[in-house]
Amino acid sequence: MKVFKLIFKNALRHKLRTFLTILGISIAVIAFGLLRTVVTIWSSSVDAAGADRLITRQSVSFIFPLPLAYKPKIEMIQGVTKVCGGVWFGGVYKDKSNFFARSAYDDNMFEVYPEFVVAPKEFDEYKKTRNGCVIGSGIAQQYKLKVGDQMVLDGDIFPGRWEFVVSAIYKPKNKNTDATQMFFHFDYLNERVKQEYPGRGDMVFWYVVQINDPAKSAQISEQIDSIFKNSTAETKTETERAFTQSFVAASSAIITAMNYMSYAIIGIIMLVLANTMIMSARERTREYAVFKTLGYSAFHLTGLILGESLLISCIGGGVGIALLYPIVAGFEQVMPKGFFPFFFIEPVTVILATGSALLIGVLAAVFPIHKALNTKIVDGFRFVG
Repeated sequence: MKVFKLIFKNALRHKLRTFLTILGISIAVIAFGLLRTVVTIWSSSVDAAGADRLITRQSVSFIFPLPLAYKPKIEMIQGVTKVCGGVWFGGVYKDKSNFFARSAYDDNMFEVYPEFVVAPKEFDEYKKTRNGCVIGSGIAQQYKLKVGDQMVLDGDIFPGRWEFVVSAIYKPKNKNTDATQMFFHFDYLNERVKQEYPGRGDMVFWYVVQINDPAKSAQISEQIDSIFKNSTAETKTETERAFTQSFVAASSAIITAMNYMSYAIIGIIMLVLANTMIMSARERTREYAVFKTLGYSAFHLTGLILGESLLISCIGGGVGIALLYPIVAGFEQVMPKGFFPFFFIEPVTVILATGSALLIGVLAAVFPIHKALNTKIVDGFRFVG
């Protein structure tokens, strides 16, 4: 108990210095947590990809369409359970700054994507409504929309005024499921496109292919692409994870830099705390000599110095983690809408921050402990500083 009392007294001996050290550690932990949250959330869209889903697109780019005639041919391949055509619609809702994904899909998409949970009654209404749409709960909350409301989009890829009725609102099954998307009937889009732009009808941008065995994804992908080899629209089939990764790859350099920066902050925390501990140990050189004279062992001196370092680092880390949650929530509010479909602190970020604070507390005490244990009693009494 006396040792713990000494640890607390030593830590609070220079209150301003200790306070500034704790403040520096807290700020660094907050910066680390915020950067790691951005990195993990940015990558979580890749992690959310279904292992049993493949994406078949045009071999050059997914912006070039594929004929509807490809669908029954893909469905005939052994191992394929469902095929769903998709079209990126784009368009503008109220204002260009209101960005969220807007796509047209076959009605079986909610069987292919079970992570989008729709109430059966609402889904039945959606199937009966020709211009019905399904929006995510995030979209509904952001724009204060409810079932039965009208959504009007100004088309850009498909020009014109497009009026939709909110028939259902889906909820994300998991935390990393995007709740900021809008889906509507491909048949509705296709009918109107064939009337207004005949040459663009009966086309999709990609096919989502559900398979019964993820282990055979490479084999099935090769089979699909071989069917359409040397055709006017050759295909490239890849896992949904690889398809999603191709979008994230465009920002990989920035994300990698942020990742390295978050770990560089750990080094800054260590330097701040190490500086404090070195100054404290230097000031107490005579005290440590007295302790040795009184019979205090190396174990006791190690405990005093290490305990003080851990106490300061744990308080700073704890304050930083406690403040991280409201700061991340505030950051989410001020971010441009749609920039991140979801934004939350993953448990791994808290574990890394906590582990780093403990590790830094230990490392920052190494040099002061070594100095205290290796300074002779006589030299300690002679020390002036």
